[in-house]
Amino acid sequence: MSHLEARLEKDLTEIRGLIHKQAKTVAQSVRDAVHALQTGNRKLANATVLNDHPVNRRMREIDRLCHQFIAVHLPSAGHLRLLSSAIRVNIELERIGDYAVTICRESLQLAAPPRGHMAIELERLAGEAQLALGQAIDAFERLDAAAARTTIRVVSQLDANMDAIYGELMANTGQQAIKDLLAVFVMFTQLKRVADQAKNICEETVFAVTGEQKTPKIYNVMFVDEDNSYLSQMAQAIAAKAYPDSGHYGSGAPNPAQQLNPALSEFLQARGVDTAGMEPSRLDLTRLELAHQHVIVSLQGPVSGYFPEVPFHTVTLEWDLGAPPEAGDQESQEALYRALALEIKDLMELLRGEGAS
Repeated sequence: MSHLEARLEKDLTEIRGLIHKQAKTVAQSVRDAVHALQTGNRKLANATVLNDHPVNRRMREIDRLCHQFIAVHLPSAGHLRLLSSAIRVNIELERIGDYAVTICRESLQLAAPPRGHMAIELERLAGEAQLALGQAIDAFERLDAAAARTTIRVVSQLDANMDAIYGELMANTGQQAIKDLLAVFVMFTQLKRVADQAKNICEETVFAVTGEQKTPKIYNVMFVDEDNSYLSQMAQAIAAKAYPDSGHYGSGAPNPAQQLNPALSEFLQARGVDTAGMEPSRLDLTRLELAHQHVIVSLQGPVSGYFPEVPFHTVTLEWDLGAPPEAGDQESQEALYRALALEIKDLMELLRGEGAS
């Protein structure tokens, strides 16, 4: 090994050693924050807040060493990917430390540790988030892409039950109870973010080892209207034709019509859309199926008229484009088609970027 190669390996080992130390410190901060929350240990909560200062200093030192490494060694291929991933993992670890601090600060505002259903849900999510973080750290340290992919799949299935928290918020009218529940809500969010950052660390591991970029997200979009015979069907057809790789699209109505509007069928067929399998559908989603919808778009009236309770992570939109055109009104059909196409283009490019397809 040449002198330059030995220096490169020495500098790289130093960086990886500091990241290892940072990861262990941050993971311990999360454990301490959760323990302080569950036990009401105010001393531990305050100590965890103060212990975030060394984490911030180490983050800046790792960042300096990574950029110095790039300037001195001009790395390429695998080394460059590893340094790029190390810089991002360094930021993700610092953020996780911030989440632990927020949990501690919120726990210090509680009148008492969470009890009952809230305590059970917090313990569940905290356990899952800490397990994911530990696995992500281990995968990055060993540069194990297979283990990282496994953890990504696990984290993707985590369920932070925000709807249950909303239910308890609405059921409590006491000022102190609401204040405590809001604090717990914040802590739920921070724990979910710990899991999300663990997933990001795994994605950086895969990139460092293989060069594979993060797979773009596929979005579930549901279009709704009064009878699912025209407006929502047209919107679904436009989205599926223009952006097949960016989303999964559905449509429905609370009281669906008996059949697709013949004028719409003729209009879409003239544009090369096969309408053979298209028929009005009733909105009959389970709670879980509804929660899997990323975006719900109403084309007639407010979304609340179709779904009184919208899941925490679902975004709702209301596009008021008027009533369906009369049969034979070709000009209005064309205008509606263009307006919907523009709205859908804006939505999908917002979700997936200008390269949405």
